[in-house]
Amino acid sequence: DQILAIADTSAQDIKLAPKDPRRKRLIYIGIALAVIAGIVFVAPSVKRWANATVSVPFERVRTATVMRGDLVRDVSVQGRVVAAVRPTLYATAPGTISLQAEAGERVLAGQVLATVDSPELTNQLKQAEASLAQRKLDLERQRIESRQLALEKRKAADLAEVSLIAARREKRRADVAKERGVIPDIDFEKAQDDLRNAELAYEHAKADADLYDERLSFDLRASAFEFDQQELVVEDLQRRVDNLSINSPVDGIVGDLLVDHRAAVTRDTPVMAVVDLSRFEIDVLVPEGYADDLAIGMSAEVQSGGQRFEGELVAVSPEVVNNQVAARVRFVGDGPLGLRQNQRLTTRILLAEFADVVMVQRGQFLDTGGGRMAYVVSEDHVAQRRQIRTGAYSLGAVEILAGLEPGETIVISNLDPFRGADTVLLTD
Repeated sequence: DQILAIADTSAQDIKLAPKDPRRKRLIYIGIALAVIAGIVFVAPSVKRWANATVSVPFERVRTATVMRGDLVRDVSVQGRVVAAVRPTLYATAPGTISLQAEAGERVLAGQVLATVDSPELTNQLKQAEASLAQRKLDLERQRIESRQLALEKRKAADLAEVSLIAARREKRRADVAKERGVIPDIDFEKAQDDLRNAELAYEHAKADADLYDERLSFDLRASAFEFDQQELVVEDLQRRVDNLSINSPVDGIVGDLLVDHRAAVTRDTPVMAVVDLSRFEIDVLVPEGYADDLAIGMSAEVQSGGQRFEGELVAVSPEVVNNQVAARVRFVGDGPLGLRQNQRLTTRILLAEFADVVMVQRGQFLDTGGGRMAYVVSEDHVAQRRQIRTGAYSLGAVEILAGLEPGETIVISNLDPFRGADTVLLTD
């Protein structure tokens, strides 16, 4: 019988050398060293995770560095450009108005823009002029009559003086005759009486003439006053008639027309406005919270076309309307070119300046933390809560009175994700 041979794997077997026990120990030592290195490397992170009760992605927060510098307290508002000189013209008398300029037309100072046809006022002027002429004639007539009457009174006084001279001459003749004894006593006494009568007549005539001159002078002055009064009436009416022509007080453009051509108007009816485009100011509305800090003369900055122009606060309203205070800013020096009425410009009013203070950029942390809490970020991205005290505010920064030091970094974004935790881990 044939014997069947069964194949095996003995030909493929490889004889292995026995394992070295030292190699196994080296492997265990390497593993141990790797574990120790991993623990050393991961320990800080593990410690941060252990200490932090809240973690927030670093990309969701904004940080800023505390610094020392000058803080300018200010307020920024939107201002409206208005013409500093924008007179409104009014009708000076009732009548029919004729417009001689259109809205938007450029005009010069003194140019006639409208006229009012007022027959009533024109008639009053003519009557007053006639009355003035009549009073002038009366005054001239009174002057002539006064000179005539004064002449008559002076003539009577002169005649009395002549009679006095004659009486004195007769008295001297009587005295000579009395010394020679050739005149009766009764004739001598009569000469004395005649002299006395002549003296009295002259004195009264002279006094009467002087008094009459004073009375005539008074009457002439009274008449002259009446004439002057009537002359003032004529001048006033003439001025009112001249004002029927409404002239532009400034160089500028005609604004809105407030009446129609050939419309009937009354006295003091608004007719039109003239805008002086050479001088502009800024009307601003400041929040009520800054009302106590506003004062006339404060510096301001107006932004226009990417440039800043200096200004000055020239007016502050004494009342608060809708939680706002109205104020006006005037440009210092040359303002921006090409401004238009009612144009909106950003205006910054400088309220106060604090030199060499600790400050940090403003952010939402002031609102969510109430201005009393901040999170200081360390180099390993751990934010620690710290109590702070703030001072003056500006548009871009806030003064730190206590709790922070220059060079420290804090979170200035919204603190709500931190949930008030003492320690927050900022993850990458």
